[in-house]
Amino acid sequence: MRKSIFRLAAACVVLGSMSAAAPAFAQDEAAEEAEGPITISGGVAVVSDYRFRGVSLSDKDFAIQPTLTISHESGFYVGVWGSNIAENPGDDVEVDLYAGFAGGDAVTYDLGVTYYMYPGVSSFNYAEIIGKLGTTVGPATVGATLAYAPSQDGTGNTDNVYLGTNATIALPDSPISIAGSFGYEDGAFGNDKLDWSLGLTAEVSGFTLGASYVDTNRFVGGLGKAGAVFSLSYTF
Repeated sequence: MRKSIFRLAAACVVLGSMSAAAPAFAQDEAAEEAEGPITISGGVAVVSDYRFRGVSLSDKDFAIQPTLTISHESGFYVGVWGSNIAENPGDDVEVDLYAGFAGGDAVTYDLGVTYYMYPGVSSFNYAEIIGKLGTTVGPATVGATLAYAPSQDGTGNTDNVYLGTNATIALPDSPISIAGSFGYEDGAFGNDKLDWSLGLTAEVSGFTLGASYVDTNRFVGGLGKAGAVFSLSYTF
């Protein structure tokens, strides 16, 4: 059971879409040219419970999650994300390597591959192909995700499909946003499994505070029971 829980882990990779707009002043053009074609971004988050698709991978304990992404102006990107996880036969760490291509304006897209690694227990490692679409509808930013993990050793030689939707609504004249998600999974990591969340985020002095209610219809040894997740993150 614990092995199947670890296989559920994946990166929460967030890529902001870059819109092409004409700069208002000549100095803005100079600044953009000085930046060059490569952008480096990253950050770190502290969460009260590392939940992925409704299931706790930290055994309902705190987790620290750093990330670093290198992006090219063409839309190509590579990066790494990490987190501590619950006890396993190897190191209690997850390291995810990802690469892909993102872009778009009115409708954003992101197609990539993530390779999930568990140092000391390479038999858990697996790769997943992830596609995302996003757009704005009135005051809301909405998105859809399709993830597919082909049959491989790390998935027990069974494939897995995940479909997810999410939406964020910024409250007018406020740093607070309402965010929600819903997902369906079937295959190696769950049969007809559902997960959902609803919460609030707030931008405060360069940091993002979050509080969410997370639930799933699969308890997976009790680690999928409903619970509150709090987070504090900083990005650059």
